[in-house]
Amino acid sequence: MSEHIDRANAVLRKKGYREAQLAAYPTPLATKALLKGGKIVSPFSDTPETVLRAVSECVPPADELGRRQLTPHELRACLG
Repeated sequence: MSEHIDRANAVLRKKGYREAQLAAYPTPLATKALLKGGKIVSPFSDTPETVLRAVSECVPPADELGRRQLTPHELRACLG
């Protein structure tokens, strides 16, 4: 599980996000991970694999997002 979280955080850093802006975190449940920070309206919770996929496929680079915040609904819609 931590491998997926580490990979998601590496992707976010490459996209220009600082940890306070957007980061993936483990939860007490081994099957869940959170994507949270100042650039998302509320935390996005799913499997670590899905969080990694959302970060890779759906989160735009920080400079493209600008002042806007992501929503969990937007990420779910992107994941289809």
